[in-house]
Amino acid sequence: ELDAKARQGETVVTGGTGGLSLEAQEHLAEGRSRGGQIRRDQLGTEGYQEMGRKGGLSTMEESGGERAAREGINVDESKFRT
Repeated sequence: ELDAKARQGETVVTGGTGGLSLEAQEHLAEGRSRGGQIRRDQLGTEGYQEMGRKGGLSTMEESGGERAAREGINVDESKFRT
């Protein structure tokens, strides 16, 4: 039943958007989760959270950094260890 819904283009697995079968959606979700964990390991937990804050400020018209600067919101990029 879930596979049939997935084949019709419906997302049936959280993080599986774009997969055209249940198995494909499961693989996509697993890869996306692993990618996020690797990024968190690279940046450190504080850096990852700070990056999320900055990304959450972005709009179609301006980046998160531009909006933060315009609105006087402090984003501590020193926490972005690489």
